[in-house]
Amino acid sequence: MRFGFSILYVLLIIALMICAFFAFKTKKAIGKSVFHLCAALIFPVAGNLMIIASGNEMVSTIGAYIYYLGMDLTMSALMKFTHDYCGVDKRYNSLRLNTNIIIAMDAVQLLMNPFFHHAFSLTPIDVDGFPYYKLVPYTGQSIHRVVDYTVFLSVLIIFLFKFFRSPRISSERYSVILLTMCFVGLWSTFYIFAGTPIDTSMVGYAIFGIMIFYFALYYRPMRLLDRMLAGVASQMPEALYFFDGTGRCIWANRQGAKFMNVRNESYDSVTDQLIRVFDDIGEDEDRWSSRKTIGVGETTKYYVLERQSLNDVHNKVAGSFLSIRDVTKEEKALRVEKYNATHDNLTDLYTKEYLYECTARMIGEHPGENFLIAFINVTDFKIINDIYGSDFGDFVLKKIASYIMETMPEDSVYGRMGGDKFGICIAEREFDEAKIEKSLSDFVVSDGVNRHNILLHMGVYEVSEPDLDPSIMYDRAHMALSVIKNEYQRRISYYDDKMRDSVIWSQRLSSQLEDAIALKHVVPYIQPILNTEGKIVGGEALVRWIHPEYGFLAPDMFVPVFEKNGMIAELDRYMWRCACEILARWKKEGKDLFISINISPKDFYFMNVNEEILKITSAYDIEPRKLRIEITETIMMTDVSNRLKNLMKLRDDGFIVEMDDFGSGYSSLNLLKDMPVDVLKIDMAFLKQSKENIKTQKILHNIIKMSDDLGIVPLTEGVETIEQYRMLSEMGCKLFQGYYFSKPLPLEEFEKYAYDNLLNN
Repeated sequence: MRFGFSILYVLLIIALMICAFFAFKTKKAIGKSVFHLCAALIFPVAGNLMIIASGNEMVSTIGAYIYYLGMDLTMSALMKFTHDYCGVDKRYNSLRLNTNIIIAMDAVQLLMNPFFHHAFSLTPIDVDGFPYYKLVPYTGQSIHRVVDYTVFLSVLIIFLFKFFRSPRISSERYSVILLTMCFVGLWSTFYIFAGTPIDTSMVGYAIFGIMIFYFALYYRPMRLLDRMLAGVASQMPEALYFFDGTGRCIWANRQGAKFMNVRNESYDSVTDQLIRVFDDIGEDEDRWSSRKTIGVGETTKYYVLERQSLNDVHNKVAGSFLSIRDVTKEEKALRVEKYNATHDNLTDLYTKEYLYECTARMIGEHPGENFLIAFINVTDFKIINDIYGSDFGDFVLKKIASYIMETMPEDSVYGRMGGDKFGICIAEREFDEAKIEKSLSDFVVSDGVNRHNILLHMGVYEVSEPDLDPSIMYDRAHMALSVIKNEYQRRISYYDDKMRDSVIWSQRLSSQLEDAIALKHVVPYIQPILNTEGKIVGGEALVRWIHPEYGFLAPDMFVPVFEKNGMIAELDRYMWRCACEILARWKKEGKDLFISINISPKDFYFMNVNEEILKITSAYDIEPRKLRIEITETIMMTDVSNRLKNLMKLRDDGFIVEMDDFGSGYSSLNLLKDMPVDVLKIDMAFLKQSKENIKTQKILHNIIKMSDDLGIVPLTEGVETIEQYRMLSEMGCKLFQGYYFSKPLPLEEFEKYAYDNLLNN
């Protein structure tokens, strides 16, 4: 028996050493604790081996000390393993510390046995015909057993607690260790009370260490995991199907069974059913995914299918699984989000950005096809809003959108560019100009209460550069509108290179205006104004640009540019300062002349005209009556009440107000009764027909007479012949201006002309 146990203990020690080695090498966090426990268990087993195998008192005594101290070391390592393996709260670190202190004290009292003989002694007996030294326990040995059993029971209680409080997948590993500990504890207790010479319970301790090594580092509760994974799969929202190596369905989760109407776990027909529904389920692919759409209209469903093959331990295909996820809700939400991001929320047409994207794609996908870019604009849309309200304005925009959707071919793209502007990209072969021209001309909108004839214009750009950015294409189509902006007979206009050159010209002049003013390249020319006696009484300041590159620029080459972009205010302010500077010098020289300056309607939007003019005249110490304010009736076309207040204030401040181009507008007579003006400049257009047309002469005569009756001084501009001058004088006109007397002159020439005129008069 002694020989057999000796061989068994040697094998157990080797096994524990192997376990300790692999535990030390592992990267798992619990590995160090397992190493300490397996290594500690080697000592009590080795001590018992020495007692069993030696038959020598000294060797047996040393073995006894190794055994007892090894048990203390084992209990300390067991407490550390339990602390780490069970995840004991850090608040109980003090328990582990106190346990180690008690175990250390027990080890000390055991080591004092050679001096006090209080713990144990050895007595020789005969076992199997050979001498064997049996341990005889004393008080110290009882203390040792109490300490070790207390630690052992504490560990047992911790494992019991974890067993009952942990989920099943964790409690299974606790239960195995717990049962092993109970078995070892009972075995050890049996040895104590049985009084057998050989401590066979060491076999249980060694097996316990080996089981700790296995369960802590390698054990996986596969059966329970299989059950849990099946439960998890059944709870997943996706429909799952598992297939064997032949492609036959062998299991489906609850959602999968419901989707394919599986009953009584009969999966034989599932594969064929899936193929009927989805056409393809990736049977021949290792990894496969696809998006499928089932049904049409409101009943449309969207699915994501994913298939993955499963390999065995030899890396051979053992089967596969298919997941089917219903993404209908997400897909519809995504489509709504995408629609909202790409469509205008009022008209349901494409947004400007998405229209650009679709235009580029459409042109790029049809090389060789000729396309047109159209830009539709509503003339005076603001007036529609002001008169009928914003609700009717929105109604108009919706009607225009409906017109575009109904009129344009299906393969065209169109969108709202913003405000009352719309863009279209259409194949040239499908563009029926005559039909569209007629439909634009007859565009009437009625909501049952209000009815309005909407004036629509369309600018068209023929795509000659397909690689051009769509934003530039639509800008060119928009540019084409400028030609027919105020026309009522013509609704469609085409872009040409002259328009592009015009834009480039406008940009170039706009960028140079500031320097031109600073360098005095922009200068005032003065056109003389004479009275009935032929005497020069003043002049009109007219802007001219002496350009260093382009030479002399007439006003019609740059003034309309600045009128359009708002820079006219900067130009006018400069001309007012020039006029005041000239008047200030004339005042010093004793010249009693006035200068008329022009005010653009745009000036009122970019500055306080009254304050600006007063500030300039004050700075140059000019009498207001010397700086005459010349306006056109277009100033009164918007914000009439404020414009009247502005003019009244100018007159109250001492300025003389002149109305220019009288007779060129349809509302001049109506405005004249309200406008505070001192001088009426009669439009030169009357004079061009006055010689041949008796009616024109009568109208001209009556205007002059009406001016006198209203206390307004009549001034006729555009006088080109002596006959015109004599006729106007006979009609009673007081002031004259025109090429018969002089064209607009540079300042020095005007002053010389005025000096000569003074000598002659």
